[in-house]
Amino acid sequence: QVQLVESGGGLVQAGGSLRLSCAASGRTFSTLGMGWFRQAPGKEREFVAAVSRSGGRIDYADSVKGRFTISRDNARSTVYLQMNSLKPEDTAVYYCAATLTAPYISVPSRKYGWTHWGQGTQVTVSS
Repeated sequence: QVQLVESGGGLVQAGGSLRLSCAASGRTFSTLGMGWFRQAPGKEREFVAAVSRSGGRIDYADSVKGRFTISRDNARSTVYLQMNSLKPEDTAVYYCAATLTAPYISVPSRKYGWTHWGQGTQVTVSS
């Protein structure tokens, strides 16, 4: 069973930066496609970013492209989300997710195959 534990959320002013981390256990990390999602109050959970098992292919939602960077360290079994130029509309609970079905070099699907989720970490951006 895969366990995911996020950390790094908090309160930041608009224009600031945060880095989220997600530590995985229970399975060899390189077998997991990894992603980040978020859910704002009153809204559905939405895709933020995903990275292939190899780390070589990445996908971003248009709303975060150019501001957020996803990366993974297979030696540390950890995926990161560096968030720069934060905006109040980035306020949400951020969830780390893992998929077991992604090919090694392909970026995971935005919608399908995400079977394991972390508990979430709150990010609040003040204006």
